[in-house]
Amino acid sequence: MSRDLRRRAGRRWIWAALVVLVAAAAVLGLVLLPSSGQPTIAAEPAYETPAPGIVPVADPGPVVDPQALAAALAPVVANPALGTFSGIIGDAAAGTVLWSADPDRPMIPASTAKILTAAAALLVLPTDGRLTTSVVAGANGDAVLVGSGDPTLTATDPTGYFPGAARIADLAAGIRSSGTPVTRVVVDISHYEGPDWASGWFPEDIAGGYIAPIQPVMLDAARLDPAVDESPRSATPALDAGRALATALGLDPAQVILGDAPTDASALASVESAPLLTRLQQMIGGSDNVLAEAIGRQVAVATGRPASFAGADDAILSTLRDSGFSVDGVVMADASGLSEDDRVSASLLGAIISAAAGRADAPNTAALRPLLDMLPVAGATGTLTDRYVGADRTGAGWIRAKTGTLTVAGALVGYVTDVNGRVLTFALMSNGSPPEAHRPALDAVAQTLRRCGCV
Repeated sequence: MSRDLRRRAGRRWIWAALVVLVAAAAVLGLVLLPSSGQPTIAAEPAYETPAPGIVPVADPGPVVDPQALAAALAPVVANPALGTFSGIIGDAAAGTVLWSADPDRPMIPASTAKILTAAAALLVLPTDGRLTTSVVAGANGDAVLVGSGDPTLTATDPTGYFPGAARIADLAAGIRSSGTPVTRVVVDISHYEGPDWASGWFPEDIAGGYIAPIQPVMLDAARLDPAVDESPRSATPALDAGRALATALGLDPAQVILGDAPTDASALASVESAPLLTRLQQMIGGSDNVLAEAIGRQVAVATGRPASFAGADDAILSTLRDSGFSVDGVVMADASGLSEDDRVSASLLGAIISAAAGRADAPNTAALRPLLDMLPVAGATGTLTDRYVGADRTGAGWIRAKTGTLTVAGALVGYVTDVNGRVLTFALMSNGSPPEAHRPALDAVAQTLRRCGCV
């Protein structure tokens, strides 16, 4: 049953209960009726929406003893299921490293590379910033859909895969309101430069639901079915958006083509994306690769670089370097971590999480703090929904982390409050081991941090 159906059912129950109460009161001779003889019913109370967030622990707890921690970790980090392993664990309050294993080794990060993209975005972009998708007048009755990098646009009513996304229906309504006759839709994708496909990606990942050619306007991040997370993606996402707009305008979608908007063209309509913080939450929580690539290009444009794979990667690493993070040995082929050509160290990932979780007056903490609230909760949300739900649920509800999973690599990067109330940060990376082996092995390391109480 949907949320709306539950609410309607709840309202029916309330009305039925009121009728019973009024009837009972009449039998008992109680006064529930005003002089008009009609029952007075209080206004229905407003619905409350939970607003969870990250708050400081009341007491930071005793400092962890590094030797005791190393002893507790020894059995789980020796698990051969971890393959080639690298990791680092820090004390958030003290800003110190408690334990590490080959932390500077460049490793395939998988989707934990999105931590770098999110951090760079938080450091250089306004958190309330929105992307505008516009339609301008072209020649001979053309309406030109101009992409500016928003892949969350939707043709689904009232909303598509991304809550709060801009809608094709609103663009169409704006065009009709302009009074300008339109005979065809053209799509301008010139905002992005270079190839739309990164090295280290596989064509079958389009049908697999992981990625699409990166173009500056899409519907639901190119999902063919916006109701399904890993729906097959489209190989022609920008044209799909144009065809949806043509259909909404009653035009022939088969006539939609790619083309450039005229210089100084008059605007017909525009819509805005959700704010950056919302899009970052959606990117991290659902580990959406397409959304990560779009945000990477936003960072590129904001720092004066081309909106391309190379421009985004250079912008992300330069932003982190300028903010005091060491990016030595880091190689990025994309902004999402889908590429097997990416290399990132546990030291860098751990440093970013430690900065986000550090003291309020520490460098970069204020800018990066929102990252903590974006991370999935173990056994409950996002890509951790189906993890920590087996026989050992020690970490459920306590661990918050970004996952990373490829057939050749896995990673887990986040933080946990131990049994004594001490906040520990971690970056754990496994290469050369399949997901069915490295996932439970990485989870066991993180759960050891929760249960240890190593003082």
